[in-house]
Amino acid sequence: MFESLSDRLGGVFDRLTKQGALSEDDVRTAMREVRVALLEADVSLPVARDFVKRVTQKATGAAVTKSITPGQQVIKIVHDELVQVLAGDEGIPPLKIDNPPAPILMVGLQGSGKTTTTGKLAKRLTEREGKRVLMASLDVNRPAAMEQLAILGTQIGVDTLPIVAGQRPVDIAKRAKQQASLGGYDVYLLDTAGRLQIDQVLMDEVAAVHAAVQPRETLLVVDGLTGQVAVEVAEEFDAKVGVTGVVLTRMDGDGRGGAALSMRAVTGKPIRFVGLGERMDALETFEPQRIAGRILGMGDIVALVEKAQEVMEVEAQERMMKRFQKGLFNMNDLKGQLQQMQKMGGMEGLMGMMPGMGKASKQMAAAGIDDSVLKRQIALIDSMTKKERANPAILQASRKKRIAAGAGLEVQELNQLLKMHRQMADMMKKLGKGGMLKKAMAMMGGKGGGMPDPSQMDPAALEAASRQLGQMKGMPGQNPFGGGGLPGLSGIGKKK
Repeated sequence: MFESLSDRLGGVFDRLTKQGALSEDDVRTAMREVRVALLEADVSLPVARDFVKRVTQKATGAAVTKSITPGQQVIKIVHDELVQVLAGDEGIPPLKIDNPPAPILMVGLQGSGKTTTTGKLAKRLTEREGKRVLMASLDVNRPAAMEQLAILGTQIGVDTLPIVAGQRPVDIAKRAKQQASLGGYDVYLLDTAGRLQIDQVLMDEVAAVHAAVQPRETLLVVDGLTGQVAVEVAEEFDAKVGVTGVVLTRMDGDGRGGAALSMRAVTGKPIRFVGLGERMDALETFEPQRIAGRILGMGDIVALVEKAQEVMEVEAQERMMKRFQKGLFNMNDLKGQLQQMQKMGGMEGLMGMMPGMGKASKQMAAAGIDDSVLKRQIALIDSMTKKERANPAILQASRKKRIAAGAGLEVQELNQLLKMHRQMADMMKKLGKGGMLKKAMAMMGGKGGGMPDPSQMDPAALEAASRQLGQMKGMPGQNPFGGGGLPGLSGIGKKK
């Protein structure tokens, strides 16, 4: 979503950091480019203007222009101001769901992803916060809208209010309130109807439901791809029914991201969640610090740790760590690592969260390396016998031909995989000897196998650790087409 803005800002800051000292003219020139980049990303003009004004005032102070690394200092100022724009003065408060049954009203225009978001939020509250949730559809206009929510409820294991034909939205809301009270639910979500555009009928209906249930939260669901239109929709809904938070959907798309940067500053309403895909678990809390870091190419190492915690099986990882510490790393181990990469979002997803890896990710894409690489590598390993996986050193020419043919690939690609395996085996030995592997596992899984709270981790320390690992030969973090980087990928990933 923020790729084009990140590229533009990255170019500006590259030039700043290459200069030994900065004059006020240097800073002002850079800030003009920043303003153009923000406007091109569809950030509203008043927000872009105020942002650049505040950064310029702080960045032209004596402490910056005379500091040892003025370019880095300017980047820090921009980062802090981005966080301020995204979070506002009050920050982002937690959802008010402490007084059961807590009603949450979902509002928005038709096509914004309201029903899907309702299901995602219900799944999140159920699985991550241990809440008992009831969903109810108030959309009596759109064909099969109620059935859609019922199907989603079945898929995610969340109860939905039984459908009664002919009831009006206010009556359904009152019935949901009664059912939630009698059924011992912690939260009930009301999915209201939308329109293609804001009209009085829509607002009257939402206002009537609002008055009937007095929701603890009124969440506006808006399509992040609509840019400044999303901000205008938020202003109108807030003026007529009162909004307590915003959910931006389709934030995994190729939109320019200006809505996210303008929303808080223009409306004063916090962005609570962002939708990042169609899967029912693709809803994340909006974290200003981490979003700002990703925009500025600093990665999101905390999100990387969280992803690892979600997919890793602690006992399996501990067994694997013991093998690695002994210098054991066969093809079965490699397959396990490749499958975990797939679960964590593939190479592109991982590279986007690692500090300083944005440019390397683009180089990989330009060279034809994508997530199909992982599937092809796994196919090659699956084509081996148990004996060959356990001891790849026995692979001679005839075996290689058979394995490659079995996977429908070339022997050259198998050779690349074997080279990658050797490099990773050597890397694991180095990490095992230095104790770094044990530290990394402790960071991911916590002492004794327990999962640490990512909010208690120091992002700066995690980022520094990631950079330190990236500097080791053969580790991701260097140019993937040079001496280090992702070993063995430069040949196997090329598109035919």
